[in-house]
Amino acid sequence: MIVEVIAVGTELLLGQIVNTNAGFIGSMLAERGFDAHFHQTVGDNLERMVEAIDTASRRADAVIITGGIGPTQDDITREALAAATGRELVFNDDYADRLRKWWSSRGATMPENNLRQATHPAGSELMINPRGSAPGIALEHEGTSLFCVPGVPAEMEFLVVNEVLPRLARLAGTDQAIASRLIRTWGRSESGVAEALDDLYEATNPSIAFLASASEIKVRVTAKAATVKEAMALIEPVELEVRARLGDSVFGVDDETIERVLLDLLAEREYTIGTAESVTGGMVTARLTDLPGSSAVVKGGLIAYDSQLKQDLLGVEDISRVVEETAAKQMADGARELLGVDIAVALTGSAGPTPLEKPPGTIVIAVATPEDTRAREIKYTGDRERVRVFATTAALHLTRLAILGRWWNG
Repeated sequence: MIVEVIAVGTELLLGQIVNTNAGFIGSMLAERGFDAHFHQTVGDNLERMVEAIDTASRRADAVIITGGIGPTQDDITREALAAATGRELVFNDDYADRLRKWWSSRGATMPENNLRQATHPAGSELMINPRGSAPGIALEHEGTSLFCVPGVPAEMEFLVVNEVLPRLARLAGTDQAIASRLIRTWGRSESGVAEALDDLYEATNPSIAFLASASEIKVRVTAKAATVKEAMALIEPVELEVRARLGDSVFGVDDETIERVLLDLLAEREYTIGTAESVTGGMVTARLTDLPGSSAVVKGGLIAYDSQLKQDLLGVEDISRVVEETAAKQMADGARELLGVDIAVALTGSAGPTPLEKPPGTIVIAVATPEDTRAREIKYTGDRERVRVFATTAALHLTRLAILGRWWNG
């Protein structure tokens, strides 16, 4: 079964709200074995909404429309659905009473415009929404199943999971499932990863795709089978081959972040960690301490942003005379001693836009372990924030590799 998703809202097109609803619905469809060939985003314009619904209806077995079914003047998904299917809007007295009781139970008087939510295209069914006042709408039209759900994420998720997906399953009459494994890597370019896996990319089941984000490259392996278990069995040998080819670049799978992986590695070895940050101003420490349970291994961080503070930390009179890699290593050693930790990571350099000792985008990261202290210089392009974010991510990854004793090989 092919299912198309339409997200409604001018705010989505303007970038004022990120379209997370389409991502959620897409993942739910894939999990249950439904194919989604197209996703559309359309603004609050009746003519364009009708066109989007008509287009989706002609190329999909089912269409899920999210957004535009609230009580305000710009909520016109009901009108668009009625126009696209050539039906009139009808008023549901029972749902109008339900709306009044919903407001009354909260000790409030209902604004009359909420009664717009009691209208729906003739022949459609209202799907009860216990998390809000806007009901979902289900309509069969000329062989296509059309569903409207609210744009509010919590309400959308409830109706999709509890109403839409079960209806789609009954319509499809199949137990086919799709499963995916997201293999997370760092340290290679997207083209380098693609080249290493070139022959695997040609396969169709499982299939491979590459996703780049914030200096990490993700390899998604997707398989289709009768059950999720069988699909995962198809994925397993491909995942093993990907890991073998990419080696230490692979650091986790699915929702495993580098922060989580690093904290687990530290806990496993009973290590503690501290930081000494100049250019990133505490961003590494923040990434680590964002996770629950981090206090067991993260002991503290030093922010030496001012040149004088860096000189004091290094015990030198003129920071400008210290080679950046030497400075980073001394910062890491100093943090390890001052904080009394097993592992310390230090960052210095220039995020820009004004050049310092080296060109903007030049970052030096050092890691001190019980065995050794080493540093690596990395050059980034882009604005100041991009450089700082990428440097923070690199520091976490290089710390993981340093603990494993493998950073210095590549």
